[in-house]
Amino acid sequence: MGEMGEPDYRQVMPLSPSPSPSPSNTKTIEGLMEVISIKDSTDPSKESTTISTNLQGHRKNLQEAWLPITESRNGNSIYAMFHLLCSGIGFQALFLPVAFATLGWAWGIICLSLAFAWQLYTIFILVQLHELVPGIRYSRYLQLAIVSFGPKLGKLLALFPVMYSSGGACVLMIINGGHTLDLLFKTICDFEATCHVQSLTGTESFLVFTCMAILVAQLPNLNSMVGVSLIGAITAIGYCTLILVLSITKSRPVDISYGQFDVVKSYMEKISDILNALGIIALAFKGHNLILEIQGTLPSNQRHTSYKPICDTLVLACCGSDWLAMDLIKEELVDRRQEENAQYRVPFSGGLLSAFSQIHGANTSKLIMGSIYLLVLVNYLCGFQVYAMPVFDNLEMRYTTKKKKPCPKWVRTCLRIFFGGVAFFVAVAVPFLGSLAPLIGGMVLPMTFAYPCFMWIAMKKPRPNGVVWSINFWLGCLGIVFSVLIVIAAAWTLADKGLNANFFRP
Repeated sequence: MGEMGEPDYRQVMPLSPSPSPSPSNTKTIEGLMEVISIKDSTDPSKESTTISTNLQGHRKNLQEAWLPITESRNGNSIYAMFHLLCSGIGFQALFLPVAFATLGWAWGIICLSLAFAWQLYTIFILVQLHELVPGIRYSRYLQLAIVSFGPKLGKLLALFPVMYSSGGACVLMIINGGHTLDLLFKTICDFEATCHVQSLTGTESFLVFTCMAILVAQLPNLNSMVGVSLIGAITAIGYCTLILVLSITKSRPVDISYGQFDVVKSYMEKISDILNALGIIALAFKGHNLILEIQGTLPSNQRHTSYKPICDTLVLACCGSDWLAMDLIKEELVDRRQEENAQYRVPFSGGLLSAFSQIHGANTSKLIMGSIYLLVLVNYLCGFQVYAMPVFDNLEMRYTTKKKKPCPKWVRTCLRIFFGGVAFFVAVAVPFLGSLAPLIGGMVLPMTFAYPCFMWIAMKKPRPNGVVWSINFWLGCLGIVFSVLIVIAAAWTLADKGLNANFFRP
């Protein structure tokens, strides 16, 4: 769905490595793109070309203007920052203490910092590839993967990571949002005699959260959700700050110490625990696939591309999210109990939020705890919208490709209700999805740390064995190796220790 919006570009630049594309490559490019002439409004004698996918044979392809990611390009740096903060801060940070409990404070900081620098580098690769060919914009991660690796290989490599990063994140938000809703209810009622309302079951909590999320999801496109993203960013910063301040002001429990867990383990168990922790850290950067979509909402013309506005917000948004994540790792949440010589474990279900509730919930006022739960709940509702947008876009793309017309309002509503129903079903069927965080983090790791490096080589074609080529090639290979090792370690841990697979029992 690369599209052109600039005058005086009459030819598509070849994406093949050779000056003259081979017949197979020509067929690939033609299958991906369609060149259409559109008269410029300022000068009827001038023409511009538009590149898009699907609807082959039509003289004028407006599909990009029909899809929710690209139908509005009136965004700016401020809007983009709201989207980045909303998707970058949230449940990812709440899971980080699970990794720090294994790695310890020092190695946890080192690994998180290295992962942050690595993913920041690959982010800048993606934003540069967004408008690599003058006038052509690649506004979706899957689209860029297809152009870089070819239709078959691109879909094979990127389809699952992209779909999981979007749909899987929404399922996790339903699970964690339902649990947070239950905690909020119990905090408000506190089992008082005056509270006659019966607590919701797990399934009912998931359903209530899903209904609220789908109600908010009726906003038409990503730009129209800027207010939702703003609320999501504010609530994320709000509850992170509250947890941080309360952790500092409250004294550490006497049975929690600062130090790594030193119970004797086998060599394989230690390696497996470390790789699982690295998988959780990789999962913390799972909003990576949204960068191109967010950049796709920014305006672009021949003089001013979207590269500078998105760069103006990237460093601030990424640094802000990682700074808050680092501050949330408090010593009393990642270490061991001295008296029992047993490691204090941050639970997978709810992560830091559940751990904080267990440690400080009893001696914290109901108002403060209720405020934290409410902020977390609102943040999940807002984050759901940003992560679900690529799925909505893909569903509407299939409809518009087949019908060759934009989605009517009722069809758009039905598609989003359908997705909400599927996500709700998966959440109820697999409520232990958070326990699979290391395994899933390893599977989607290449999308963040490896694929962008190979995309740069495929599209920019730096000199083979040169400095730039070598950096990207070896970083990409290292990302693939880490992904394989983390998946193996996570699978070995599940096989060795088992999994509490409470199917359909949220």
